[in-house]
Amino acid sequence: MFRHKGDNRTFIHNLRLATLLSFVAGLVNITGVLSVKTLTTNVTGHFAYFAEEVLKKNYLAAITFFVFTIFFLIGSFTSSFIAEFVSKKNPRLSHVIPISLEMIILIIIGVFGTQFNLITSEGKLIAFFMLFAMGIQNSLVTNISRSTVRTTHLTGLFTDLGIELAQLFFYKKTEDAKRLKSNIYLRLSIITFFFMGCFLGGFCYKFLEIKTLFIAAFFLFIALLFDYIRLKFHVIKRKRLHH
Repeated sequence: MFRHKGDNRTFIHNLRLATLLSFVAGLVNITGVLSVKTLTTNVTGHFAYFAEEVLKKNYLAAITFFVFTIFFLIGSFTSSFIAEFVSKKNPRLSHVIPISLEMIILIIIGVFGTQFNLITSEGKLIAFFMLFAMGIQNSLVTNISRSTVRTTHLTGLFTDLGIELAQLFFYKKTEDAKRLKSNIYLRLSIITFFFMGCFLGGFCYKFLEIKTLFIAAFFLFIALLFDYIRLKFHVIKRKRLHH
């Protein structure tokens, strides 16, 4: 899921990555909306709010929306920097540290968000770090798949989906049609699992509140565990073939 990069990735690799992490993004997104009334998986809307508050001369609010975008950017930078740095020494671990960092952030928010009354008095702090975590995830997924998969926001996905649905009417060659159908299926899968994450997160929030993020962290752990088991299986299989 994570180990294969670029041309070494297959459709199945991208599908596994897309469905699981878009589900996580959906969970985080709805938890952010319900807990701090803020979109925490993308920054598109925050730029519009930033401009609106500047026009209203509400500069403190404008700065807050600007900082939202900065935290997403820092998360993206941190993820890419760590992945590049670690890959020089141990490529197999280049994805483990960013995903583990994302897990830790989500768990910390889930544990301490309510305890320190951050939701009511300093809810923006929660939004900052949730955006940071989603910046980590989006950067990692984008790098691994070479921009084929994006899991934290849907605007570009719906754009690409519309383009490819239109192209189905014009590209009739077997190879082109097969490629388009694969891309369409991948994008529909991401959209579907993002919505599933939102629905499950919304339901669980009634009982867990901010601790709903534990579910997102659990699925990230499952992703790492699955990749580890697949790696061990591959190594054992290769040793048996050599013997």
